[in-house]
Amino acid sequence: MTIPNYLATFRRAVRDLEEAEKGPIRETSSAVISLNSLISRLPDPEVAGAILDGEATRPTAAARARSGEKSEISEKNAASFAYVKALDQLERRCPDYVEPDRWQQCVDDAQRFLGDWADKAAALGWTAEELFGLHTPPAKPHPSYSRLSRYDATGLIWGLQGRRVIALTEATAAIQTPTGVLVYRRYHKPALGPLGDSLDDFACR
Repeated sequence: MTIPNYLATFRRAVRDLEEAEKGPIRETSSAVISLNSLISRLPDPEVAGAILDGEATRPTAAARARSGEKSEISEKNAASFAYVKALDQLERRCPDYVEPDRWQQCVDDAQRFLGDWADKAAALGWTAEELFGLHTPPAKPHPSYSRLSRYDATGLIWGLQGRRVIALTEATAAIQTPTGVLVYRRYHKPALGPLGDSLDDFACR
């Protein structure tokens, strides 16, 4: 799955900056130059500053008030950057209390989803947590504990399991299956239940 060029460039810049943090950072480093060249295209300087600081934050209310159109574009860039950081972290290691095969599948699904839907998801306000999130493990988890067992804390991409998103709205994602279409609802998810099952959160159409 081919990821859009700007996302691939962000990913390289993030990794380069993390490597640069291990030693002296020079203004002429390739990481800084690469990221600065991307930030120069961002319409909101507050978002650019947040990215340089390594934070994927939204513009302040004051920045949003200056221009509705400008704020919408800025939030989209900040969200896209958050997706790239989340994907980079996901690719590096299997999360604790997740089966390795589910992790590998999620990596594949995440790459495909971002290639198809990163811009749309950002414009609709989907957060990295809503796409990549996992339940925070308890201090002393039961031997049978799985982070994927808490459906309400599990991001959309973990539930794809090789299936493709064919439509995305602010509140739902339509997922193609061999027998029809499942509708994943962004809000009001039940706490427990197998992902991809026909719970209230998934409705066949």
